Amino acid sequence: MRILVVSDLHYRLPHYDWLVKAADDVDVVALVGDLADVVNAVPFTVQVVVLEKYLSLLAQRAQVLVSSGNHDLDGPGQHGEQTASWLQSARDGDIHVDGTSLDIDGTRFTICPWWDGPVTRQQIAEQLAEAARDRPERWVWLYHSPPAGTVLCRDGRREFPDHDLAQWISEYGPDLVLCGHIHQAPWVDGGSWYARLGDTMVFNAGKQMGPVPPHITIDTAAGTAEWFGVFDVETIDL
Repeated sequence: MRILVVSDLHYRLPHYDWLVKAADDVDVVALVGDLADVVNAVPFTVQVVVLEKYLSLLAQRAQVLVSSGNHDLDGPGQHGEQTASWLQSARDGDIHVDGTSLDIDGTRFTICPWWDGPVTRQQIAEQLAEAARDRPERWVWLYHSPPAGTVLCRDGRREFPDHDLAQWISEYGPDLVLCGHIHQAPWVDGGSWYARLGDTMVFNAGKQMGPVPPHITIDTAAGTAEWFGVFDVETIDL
């Protein structure tokens, strides 16, 4: 299986155009949060219409997995916490979103939402506990914020550690965790696009300008992960 991982596209439409073309060469496209951009001049409701069209185009080419980020939230849900309700509306046969776990060719993917409070956090805890039952050989999580204890949460000035994610990784030991959120992580002094917590590999492709977004291609058959960082390309063994 070939998995194409991107995050933090922030409504940059040339990057979405590239992604649609690139999807022809992979089996799964994983978008790990911040598809939209709350500071963009384009109204959020218009962004959603355009993004839903791109998700539909991607789904014609590959399985599409989408987790929400902080820029994707569009208002309080039933418990008063911010959610990305538009993503639930975009859910389709080959478009899988927040709150979903699915198995593809022996790999379980668990897609976690951005959580804004204790209710959503508890929902993620329950989601992970349920997905851990009878887990297959490989388990992959999508979770926008990178975990504490890794260089993936450093932007060069501060750290933005997600301690809850680090605890869940320690508890369940997934094989791969796909993150984003901290745009500069691969390029800061001592930074990287990957890290290891125990036996779990964690990835954050980062965000840069340019015609092609930073991205990671994971090849489960070859056991490799290749990162394209606009000015850098690296490959590691999983």
